[in-house]
Amino acid sequence: MIQHTMVRHSKLQKQVLTLYRQFLRAAQDKPGFIPRIRDEFRANAAIKKTDVMHIEYLYRRAQRQLELLKDVNTKQLGSFSKSKEDS
Repeated sequence: MIQHTMVRHSKLQKQVLTLYRQFLRAAQDKPGFIPRIRDEFRANAAIKKTDVMHIEYLYRRAQRQLELLKDVNTKQLGSFSKSKEDS
């Protein structure tokens, strides 16, 4: 018999999951966006739960990106990454 345990999520975790679902809904009619969204959320899933400041920063940034994604004129998402010269 398989026993399922209920996992209690924090308020912030619930907000992030809701944001993820909103991203997936907003990207449904925009080709190529869903894999990018999944990759971004999976990469950030490795952040420690105790790093609340970083998670909240990423959450606020993602909310702004979601608003851009919802715009009818949005055709692609930009990304920011450190170049080797910056290191």
